[in-house]
Amino acid sequence: MQKLRHLSVWFVASVLGLAASSIGLSRVLEAELPSAALVLNPLNEDALVNKITGQLNDTDTPPDLEALAAEAKKALRYDLADARLYSLIGEIELRRGDKERAYQLFDQAQKLSKTEIHSLQRSIDRSIETGDLAKAVDEIDILLRRWPDRFPLVASGFPTILANPSGYRAVLKAIGADAPWRGYLFSTLVADPLGIGLANRLLLDMAGSSTPPTDRELSSVIAGFIRQRQYGSAYRLFLFSLTDEQRKLGGYVYNSTFEPYPSGKPFDWQVPSQVAVEVTFSTSHDAVEGEGGATVRFLNAPVKNDVIHEYLQLPPGAYRLSLLASGRNLKLPKGLFWSLRCIDPAGEVGRLNIPEGTYNRKSFNVDFTVNPDACPIQLLRLEAATIADSWRFRYVGSIVMHKISIERVSS
Repeated sequence: MQKLRHLSVWFVASVLGLAASSIGLSRVLEAELPSAALVLNPLNEDALVNKITGQLNDTDTPPDLEALAAEAKKALRYDLADARLYSLIGEIELRRGDKERAYQLFDQAQKLSKTEIHSLQRSIDRSIETGDLAKAVDEIDILLRRWPDRFPLVASGFPTILANPSGYRAVLKAIGADAPWRGYLFSTLVADPLGIGLANRLLLDMAGSSTPPTDRELSSVIAGFIRQRQYGSAYRLFLFSLTDEQRKLGGYVYNSTFEPYPSGKPFDWQVPSQVAVEVTFSTSHDAVEGEGGATVRFLNAPVKNDVIHEYLQLPPGAYRLSLLASGRNLKLPKGLFWSLRCIDPAGEVGRLNIPEGTYNRKSFNVDFTVNPDACPIQLLRLEAATIADSWRFRYVGSIVMHKISIERVSS
């Protein structure tokens, strides 16, 4: 009798251990092999949801909607609070053509979980379709705060939303509340010729609010205008973005004395990442012996392409490019120069060469001409002529550029 009792305990323990093992293995397999996971544990709802979702998304084999609906409804009897099951049944009903029933199920899923992703996406589509754009924006905000990587799924709806006054106001309100997806929104809008106008309008309306446009957002839209060859709009937005203090740095060359903290906007100084050089900006108050400006220190390595650059918009006419600089033990094996290039169409209109050696506050200049209607936007940049990373052409020393300026001259 005692032996039989021990055998019974052993048997129960073995069964429980096997069951626990099956449940654990089912959890391991539920994402990649949901059907196998269900064999091990028929009550694994995550596996069931993954299985049904996978079959609904299978573009090669048409799903058996009747069978999938029966499986989902059977699971629902054991868990009436799983929003995912209502959402899946709703998708099945939508594919069957019962739109009204489908959206009743999506609504039920939303009542149970506001962030259930599939029903939320379907609700967004319906809100846009029915013109309830304020609701659509609220739902998009919920979706993207929980699932920020899903922005591409809703991106195409924004032009429709923003073209409507109520939708525009809802988006402006959301980004004014510092919605975490506002950066994605601007990146999407600037890629479209029509969307970039909406992005520009949003930036203008955000100015002066408690959450004004960031330099990154402004740069994105300005660069978008340049890519779409809307150069005048790009430059006007840049000028609009300047503070009263920044406007004092204006001129044909913005921030010609290289005051610190450039914004990185296209019409301000931009410093591309390059391991061969180190670029620092300083005011005359911060520098030693009044050597304020941009200091470029070469790190005994080959230098390729540009070191620093800025877009300009010069009207047609004759000009002089002037540089005040100090060199310290400069060795420039393939040359170093400031170039002024037309962007559209491409072509160089002026070049100012920088000599090697050591010198203090020396002036250099070159004259050039911008032809009418042939050069609507220009790029001013400091660059080396090196085209290959050969260690025979290592740049050494440093140069401080105290000021670079452009002024009109008599033609």
